[in-house]
Amino acid sequence: MNMEWHNSEIKEVLAHLKVTPEKGLTNQEAEERLHKYGLNEIQKHKGPSALRIFAAQFTSPLIWLLLGAVVVSAFLAEFIDAFVILAIVIVNAILGFTQEYRAERSIEALRKLAAPRTKVLRNGHMDEIDSKYIVPGDIIFVETGDKCPADARLVFISNLQTQESVLTGESTPIEKTTGIVARTALTADQKNMIFAGTTMTRGRATAVVTSTGMTTEFGKIADMIQKEPETVTPLQKKFEHIARLMTGVAAAIIVITFVMGIARGQETISMLIIAISLAVAAVPEGLPAVITISLARGVQRMAKRNALIRKLPSAETLGSVSVICTDKTGTLTHNEMTVRYLWVFNEVVKVTGSGYNTNGSFEKGGQEMNVREDKDVELLLTAGFLCNNTTIKRDNHVIKAIGDPTEAALLVSAEKAGLTSAIHKKYPRKVEIEFSSERKRMTTVHLINGKETAFTKGAPDMLLDVCNSIMVNGRVERLTKKQKDHILQINEKFAGQALRVLGFAYRKLEDNTKLADVEKEMVFVGLQAMIDPAREEVKESIKKCKDANINVVMITGDHLATAIAVGKDIGIEGQAVTGQQLETMSSADLKHKVRDIRIYARVNPAHKLKIIEAWQSYGEVVAMTGDGVNDAPALKKADIGIAMGLTGTDVSKEASDMILADDNFATIVNAVEEGRGIYDNIRKFFAFLFSGNIAEVAVIFITILLGLPLPLTAALILLINLVTDGLPAIALAADPFEPHAMKSQPRSVKTPIYQGLNGFLVGYPIVMTIAVLSLFIFILRSSNDHVHAQAAAFLTIAFFELGQAFAARSTRFSSFTVGIFKNKLLVGAVAVSFVICLAVVYIAPLQKIFFSTETYIPMLLSIPEIIIIIGLSSLGFLYIEIDKFRHWRKEKW
Repeated sequence: MNMEWHNSEIKEVLAHLKVTPEKGLTNQEAEERLHKYGLNEIQKHKGPSALRIFAAQFTSPLIWLLLGAVVVSAFLAEFIDAFVILAIVIVNAILGFTQEYRAERSIEALRKLAAPRTKVLRNGHMDEIDSKYIVPGDIIFVETGDKCPADARLVFISNLQTQESVLTGESTPIEKTTGIVARTALTADQKNMIFAGTTMTRGRATAVVTSTGMTTEFGKIADMIQKEPETVTPLQKKFEHIARLMTGVAAAIIVITFVMGIARGQETISMLIIAISLAVAAVPEGLPAVITISLARGVQRMAKRNALIRKLPSAETLGSVSVICTDKTGTLTHNEMTVRYLWVFNEVVKVTGSGYNTNGSFEKGGQEMNVREDKDVELLLTAGFLCNNTTIKRDNHVIKAIGDPTEAALLVSAEKAGLTSAIHKKYPRKVEIEFSSERKRMTTVHLINGKETAFTKGAPDMLLDVCNSIMVNGRVERLTKKQKDHILQINEKFAGQALRVLGFAYRKLEDNTKLADVEKEMVFVGLQAMIDPAREEVKESIKKCKDANINVVMITGDHLATAIAVGKDIGIEGQAVTGQQLETMSSADLKHKVRDIRIYARVNPAHKLKIIEAWQSYGEVVAMTGDGVNDAPALKKADIGIAMGLTGTDVSKEASDMILADDNFATIVNAVEEGRGIYDNIRKFFAFLFSGNIAEVAVIFITILLGLPLPLTAALILLINLVTDGLPAIALAADPFEPHAMKSQPRSVKTPIYQGLNGFLVGYPIVMTIAVLSLFIFILRSSNDHVHAQAAAFLTIAFFELGQAFAARSTRFSSFTVGIFKNKLLVGAVAVSFVICLAVVYIAPLQKIFFSTETYIPMLLSIPEIIIIIGLSSLGFLYIEIDKFRHWRKEKW
């Protein structure tokens, strides 16, 4: 079926499909085509099995290391450690499995878009069948409120308008035609076609089905979603690299430590246990746990701020977002047409408020006015209210227009002036002359004070053709050519601001007026100019993005002039291009220009992917917001896909990483702030865990190198990892965010997590290693008591790390600036760890287990020695605080 349906005469289309609009297909023909083309439904993507998804959770090198740690801990009879580490691995596997399994259901959501039943012509008779049995060539019938079951070429129409924002992003209903459309026309401009999943907002039509199932525009989008690979978050990339690095380090430690120990005359079994324990110590098994906890808490906070995260790693990725590609309709704007200006003879009235909320006022000359005191304005609003077929439902703070959003805007502007639905009872409708594309106007006749009065609305130029009078300050005067020209100039001025303009007129009818003569010799009343306005909070959100060095790009299916006007209003500055212009650009051309382009209009889904890929080629982390089916492929391709919770389709939600519960662009900014805070917290406990581990490995490695007795037993190594590292690290995951998160550059995905942490990862381990070794060697030589020296070394390492936990509360600012004791959970974790460490030294059963003593030593360390150890351990905290001050004192915020 290689035919351009929109660019062919309807006779050619029907001939190609071998069908006539009078008889339709026969049942036999339909059956044959059903066998050939398949059911009219989205094919379910056969993804990996549940078992395969679960098994994939164990492919990370870090998970392999942790499983190795389970084996080692069990071998050393440290069953509690083994159980805790294994529990961490299993919880993370279950979490990953749940996320991936849910993501695979995104294609299934497309099925919900199909209309369940469709009116079709078969064997010359109208029938109603399940829409999945529709085939190419079927003659179908649609009317107001119907959802189109397949892509179809229009054969006959009667005032047909469709709402296609779910597919094209177009915010206003599309007026359809049966004529030929240009071959190069994009989906949004193919006005002689109706598409699967779109809704008929007015009129009725007969159409011939051209595409079904996966060959429809929706089907093509579904295919793109299936082919688009899952993205890997920056955090996942960083820790994959670290995990591989640590695997090599752990293997090297085992070999070098074991060989050196044997060379120094140590026992083989003893050295094997020490070498493996040291390798386990080098790998922070608490890291996945604290990352999971940090992400989970961040997700909870985001949920309270109306950002629902579907995948845990995405919470952190938000913090590195450098580009937000956002749809206009329903995201930056309300997706609710709003009257901005009224024009009556030589006067412009500004209307405040936005969307379908009736809060607003009328201003003339900068002063608020009472509409009831201006008869011309009151008549204009009344005309818009009565000449109207739309209703607005308000239920539990949810406002929804049933019908044309343009007419909904007219209702709201009238309601702001105090007009209510009671007016319909006061002025009942007698007749309606419905809108037609030829006349471009609509008329209703009402009974007012016993006399019939006609109200007409439509395109100003067409309406002026049937007017011979104009309302001027409450009086009817003759309409001159100069006045007509002036009205058309006003219309062009409003249109230049991307406003949609309607003209209004009325006529008091005589008793014998014929229906054909109603729209003659009318009195022109005025104009109402409207637009889908930007959300009030968007301007501030755009400003915050600029402060945070985040590029905001508008990508919309709407017209260029409208997109530019909205962009100017909210502060999106830069070049603007259309989908047709984009079509002529190569990938290289777009990559060269993409940093300067901020507005894309009249685009299709493939264009969105092209734009995202161009930004990603620079290493940018791209977020894409959207609500329609057309956005789903881009949502999946982007580093962060953000769907609208209120207006979004099921497809967009299932393809996304985050859903906005309030459809509010400001919520994205809040989520980015949370994401930056989450990453800062991950850096905190990364710095805390690895700095301590580096020092532990260095202490043991140097003692082996010097031929000294080991300062720690295998059990003490694991205890430090579990207690003095694990508990404070978990508490750090709940730390409040550092200040000025939204005043800095987004971090590059290429920036290592350890960049800027030299004080933690280099300086601190050196200070700690020197301090621990000095005390260990001093006590060992002065007392010649290995257990005594081990206890001192153990407590010194433990207290060093407990003190460092407070210093790690900020990697940039002084701990006193952020509030050293502000994190109550950390204070509690440090206190518990402190008591456990002392208990190991002074409680008999624990002392025997961890120090391998044959008899209990009541005062293994004296009180003065404890005081000295605490003082010595504070050097780590002081060093980090001095280092932070030295590096960040010149930071400008």
